[in-house]
Amino acid sequence: MGRIRREYVDGSFGQIHVRIARPKQPTSAPPLYCLHQSPKSSLEFEGFMEAASTDREVIAFDYPKYGMSDGPDREEDISIEAYAQAGWQVVDELGHKTIDLFGNHTGGKVAVEMTTMRPEKVHAIAMVSAAILTAEERASFENLFTPIPLDEKGTRFHTNWARIVERKADSEGLTLEMMERSFYMTMMAGEAYEWGHTIAFAYDKEFNERVSQIQQRITVLNPNDDLHFCTPRVAKLLKNGEVVETPQWSHNFLMSDPTGVASLIRAKLDA
Repeated sequence: MGRIRREYVDGSFGQIHVRIARPKQPTSAPPLYCLHQSPKSSLEFEGFMEAASTDREVIAFDYPKYGMSDGPDREEDISIEAYAQAGWQVVDELGHKTIDLFGNHTGGKVAVEMTTMRPEKVHAIAMVSAAILTAEERASFENLFTPIPLDEKGTRFHTNWARIVERKADSEGLTLEMMERSFYMTMMAGEAYEWGHTIAFAYDKEFNERVSQIQQRITVLNPNDDLHFCTPRVAKLLKNGEVVETPQWSHNFLMSDPTGVASLIRAKLDA
């Protein structure tokens, strides 16, 4: 099991914070890059990285303005393409030639864009959920994830914590400590905490077009979360891949069952 190290590499907006777990023995498996959801950070993959790094190197980085990565001051300078470019800046700095990708929600879109940018360097892809949405569904999500202003009553904090508590009922094994970690990751982004959702919804058309052009194998997990109803729609777009139903998992399952997720992802990437 690899021990997680933290490093920084230079990116377009300053430093990019990176977590790295290396196996004890040399391996021929491609390094696995983990791409987080919005509005979280690479911290959500820590348990998964420990479990998955028994036979390969596992890397996770914070997108610009999230976690402990630097970012631009203006929201208009952020995009899924910018996140993907940050990913390749990490890959180049670490000197990896061929990689696997594992994206969670927004991270799935980042994985698709990274593969579109440099298809020759990607071996296989896994992702959690796929937001294949109608215009009405997209508008509903955009309304839900409208930034909540700061005020002295703590409305932003109360609302975000209430959402985490509400989802706990569907999340077996989720502890209060894990819930606190999820809340902490959201708050770390400050006023930029909803930037990731905004650009993810703006990328919907590009995602549909680009995922249908990818030749690499794509595995899409469909847990019992907010996107469970729409994720199966991606199946008809995949040239080489499948949707795997995972109803045993729900929100924050990367934290509540990292060993189970690692076992499934390794099997699918190596298939």
